[in-house]
Amino acid sequence: MTRDQLAAELNRIAKLQLSDITRAVKNGEKSIALNEVADLARRLNLLSEVIAGRPAPVVAPAPAAAAHP
Repeated sequence: MTRDQLAAELNRIAKLQLSDITRAVKNGEKSIALNEVADLARRLNLLSEVIAGRPAPVVAPAPAAAAHP
């Protein structure tokens, strides 16, 4: 991963997550904001593992929300 690719990925992650965190805080949704912060930390940790040359762990997809009829 080049320096430019790394910068672009960090910028993408930061913009996405900070937008979600800001929206949750403005709406008074503390638990959602905290979950978004945790997700940001998870994404940054995965990126750091890729940069360090360790294979990223395979993460199972989140269970889909059940549809209510």
